[in-house]
Amino acid sequence: MKFTLKGKDAESSARAGVIETDHGTIETPIFMPVGTVGTVKGVPQQDLVSTIESQIILGNTYHLYLRPGTDILQQAGGLHKFMNWELPILTDSGGFQVYSLSDRRKISEEGVKFKSHIDGSSHFFSPEDAMDVQRKIGADIVMAFDECTPYPCEYGYARESMEMTHRWLTRCVNRMKETEPLYGYEQTLFPIVQGSTYKDLRTQSAEFIASQNAEGNAIGGLSVGEPHEEMYEMCDIVCGILPEDKPRYLMGVGTPANILECIALGVDMFDCVMPSRNARNGYLFTRNGTMNMKNAKWINDFSPLDPDGTCFVDQQYSKAYLRHLFASNELLAMYISSVHNLAFYLSLVKEARQHILDGDFREWKDMMVPKLTQRL
Repeated sequence: MKFTLKGKDAESSARAGVIETDHGTIETPIFMPVGTVGTVKGVPQQDLVSTIESQIILGNTYHLYLRPGTDILQQAGGLHKFMNWELPILTDSGGFQVYSLSDRRKISEEGVKFKSHIDGSSHFFSPEDAMDVQRKIGADIVMAFDECTPYPCEYGYARESMEMTHRWLTRCVNRMKETEPLYGYEQTLFPIVQGSTYKDLRTQSAEFIASQNAEGNAIGGLSVGEPHEEMYEMCDIVCGILPEDKPRYLMGVGTPANILECIALGVDMFDCVMPSRNARNGYLFTRNGTMNMKNAKWINDFSPLDPDGTCFVDQQYSKAYLRHLFASNELLAMYISSVHNLAFYLSLVKEARQHILDGDFREWKDMMVPKLTQRL
């Protein structure tokens, strides 16, 4: 993998770059749609490419390990071939699922014992196992195994968890060195900065991660309930320490406003279930604010779904029609909304990139954020 900086904003830390992988290039800043089990829910792969203009998607190691299972994925030739996706894929390591399965797992120095949310069966993941599973999935970018601490989190626990995450990283790095890619293309390991919302821990973790000289780095353990201002503060600290010549990936963030604010702090890559999950519940993001399409106010609004939208659904369907589809529990409602929200997210980061290259990102961002956060 290779990362090249193409431009910087004069009045913020925003950057525009290009990531080169064996499955194609990614222009940053970038948003990665979440394809948890080998699908971005309800959206065909051809729409992800042609309409939404996705350059990379994310898969989930924990979920893919449970089903279809690594044996099936390996027989298929990896996740790319299994789901007929020719562009880059990033997989998380399962660390966030460890966090979210608090009543179904036990963490030790060796790894994590957990019970499947599907059938209750018992499983164990060590850092080495997480690397082996990601080898079999075959993502271009793979994540180190970490523990994502909750919010709020006591200082002592946050420190111990961070130190264990660092020890686990050493084991992940060694495992990647001991093994080879299975499908004839390179896989790149990103370590993850932890430390909850404690400045000294975030500083210590970022310094340790930076010292590993990885090809890219991630920021984890944020957007787990902390106030946005705390998230931005932690991001700012970490981005000031992580190498400038390597991409920075903020995991699990967030709203359109969150993304623009974190781009301004120096983040290059984002993922979040929010655009697709909210879409399935009738909640749309637009450049002028958010819309709840289940509200009665849209019942006779025959104007285009989003006059400023960039994809075909925005002009082809009216607000009244989409509201009708949700009221009727029609599957088309979720498809239209998902395509709209994902296309909006991708168009937003594309526009941000252009403003960075043009040199007026900060001014544009400060104008956009209040609009993005209002309710229509």
